[in-house]
Amino acid sequence: MIYDITVMKNASLLKTGVVGTFLAALCCFTPALVILLGAVGLSSVVGYLDVVLLPVLAIFISITIYAIWKKYQT
Repeated sequence: MIYDITVMKNASLLKTGVVGTFLAALCCFTPALVILLGAVGLSSVVGYLDVVLLPVLAIFISITIYAIWKKYQT
């Protein structure tokens, strides 16, 4: 029973890391977020996107690496 819970947590952690990395990378490397913010009238926030998105990308990459490491450790 404990093994099943651990596997489930590792799988959800890996999914969270991969999806978060994909979304952060999508917003970092494409103008999708810039166009979206411009369309809703928040284009003044565009200058601060790198301050937020690059650390978020690093955090999600770290979560993905940790989940993969935990998967192969068990």
